[in-house]
Amino acid sequence: MHKTLIVTNDFPPRPGGIQAFLHNMALRLDPERIVVYASTWKRSREGVEATAAFDAEQPFTVVRDRTTMLLPTPGATRRATQLLREHGCTSVWFGAAAPLGLMAPALRRAGAERLVATTHGHEAGWAQLPAARRLLGRIGESTDTITYLGEYTRARIATALTPAAAARMVQLPPGVDEKTFHPGSGGDEVRARLGLTDRPVVVCVSRLVKRKGQDTLIRALPRILARQPDTVLLIVGGGPYENDLRRLAETTGVAASVRFTGSVPWSELPAHYGAGDVFAMPCRTRRGGLDVEGLGIVYLEASATGLPVVAGDSGGAPDAVLDGETGWVVRGGSEEETAERVLALLDDPELRRRMGERGRAWVEEKWRWDLLAERLKELL
Repeated sequence: MHKTLIVTNDFPPRPGGIQAFLHNMALRLDPERIVVYASTWKRSREGVEATAAFDAEQPFTVVRDRTTMLLPTPGATRRATQLLREHGCTSVWFGAAAPLGLMAPALRRAGAERLVATTHGHEAGWAQLPAARRLLGRIGESTDTITYLGEYTRARIATALTPAAAARMVQLPPGVDEKTFHPGSGGDEVRARLGLTDRPVVVCVSRLVKRKGQDTLIRALPRILARQPDTVLLIVGGGPYENDLRRLAETTGVAASVRFTGSVPWSELPAHYGAGDVFAMPCRTRRGGLDVEGLGIVYLEASATGLPVVAGDSGGAPDAVLDGETGWVVRGGSEEETAERVLALLDDPELRRRMGERGRAWVEEKWRWDLLAERLKELL
């Protein structure tokens, strides 16, 4: 029986987009043919218990390294090769190419016939740094396929690879569960609970960090309120930037029109998307291109929910928008462009409906998890 060893530092219950990507893919593979080798989330008793409880619920085997950060050390590489042989795996999927793909030569020698390494946003940053570029090149040479999220990340990462390795690259983005994210996801209940019924709502669902552009939305709000005075900016998510954003809302004079939900359970995210009339996240690139949006799955989740989107132009974010059809791409950090596009949507219910329906159809055509899982199966 063909079996696959998934080697990853990014796996639930550790939170994050890469973790959700890998877990969703793993759940759509044959559980009898999957073994996951992952790091431990937290060493605290609560963390260990949460990890053990999560692993027990999975339909496939999960083996945890004792470390909280799995790296391609000699010890971790030995453990991976042992698992490969013990479970009779013939293929390996590295959940993030950098740096775990450096284990590839050892796993090839141990009997792996197919080695697939998935890249996300951070590998595009690696491609700009001399030492990291060399490591990416080695990973490209020793694996059969490097996957990429979209055209932006492909072009960046390919510069660090040989022409032969670059030619073997295949797109494998995360997907959207169109049965979970849909127009009837419970947005009315969230609106009612937050006292937002009958008010225009601009929603942003994301981790609160500088790159995402929630500060641009707050700075754009005075322009929006001048024409749509009842508008509310609903900021969904938690993160280190929250206190700065709250202060910015106060100093900008729009605090009464901004609602912070903090982190919400994953099960409630679809309803929070659905509470919006427009989804906006004008993300921007920072640190000379090292801090960049890999794709922006939130735009696709919003589209699946039937919302038009306003996206920033950071990295691969435009790959998640059909500009002018499912929404618009604006210059990241431009409060003027952001306000203009948000107002165009708030002013025109028919335009919102048309863009939302096109977005929903596009997700069903291209971004469903089952379609992408089939692509992974072929690669493995």
